Amino acid sequence: MTNEKMIDGLVSIIMPSWNTEKFIAETIQSVLDQTYTNWELLIVDDCSSDRTDEVVASFKDDRIKYFHNERNSGAALTRNKAMWEARGEWIAFLDSDDLWMPEKLEHQLKFMNENGYKLSFTEYEKIDEESNPLNIYVSGPNKVNKRKMYNYDYIGQLTMMYSAKEFGIIQIKDIKKNNDYAIRLQLYKKPGTCAYLLKEDLAKYRVRKVSISHDKFRKKFKSHFDLFHMCDEKSAVVAAWYACWNMFFGVLKKRNYEKKI
Repeated sequence: MTNEKMIDGLVSIIMPSWNTEKFIAETIQSVLDQTYTNWELLIVDDCSSDRTDEVVASFKDDRIKYFHNERNSGAALTRNKAMWEARGEWIAFLDSDDLWMPEKLEHQLKFMNENGYKLSFTEYEKIDEESNPLNIYVSGPNKVNKRKMYNYDYIGQLTMMYSAKEFGIIQIKDIKKNNDYAIRLQLYKKPGTCAYLLKEDLAKYRVRKVSISHDKFRKKFKSHFDLFHMCDEKSAVVAAWYACWNMFFGVLKKRNYEKKI
């Protein structure tokens, strides 16, 4: 689906929020600090019960657009709503507790425009809940084709950018976990899709105690199975195969692309 309101050069930043008053001010500031200034920040709050509203309201910038869900809907539908509001030629993603380096948009756009890329991602590092570095640096393959994307989701959501002219506005099904992976699987339905790695550390991923990454094996398997079966509409047998394959390649990713620094 394409957006008739699309503005050339504009980057639409998709940010779902839910009870992140502790983090969202720092996250928004990392957007305001971007050296590339032609952006809109689309924050959709999923019925927060904390002071998220007050924190967002304290920022006075017309490029920040703040929306509210009428009822708690989960991350998938919240991202859908933000993407539906997007007017940009480019779509980028930043969760409300993660951070960007100031040159993130500028360097990534230059990388994509100079090479004619329509989908890209960057390297990033991990931080804790107090924004202290965990000294873990995450990279990925130089090029992620469809086969690699189904093996494992090598692309950090906070680093991804895609061309709305090429792929349109993505909408995904209401899946509770792995909804960021579901977005990428939708992109890869377009024949020939590849994502390209910009080898620069341009983002900071916050590891939180409630993070899904701390789930046990059984829960992780089920979330991957649901992704491929419910969202990607694969048969139960194929979905189970991909879920197992994902667990295997997840181990390889940590060994090959996550390094202590």
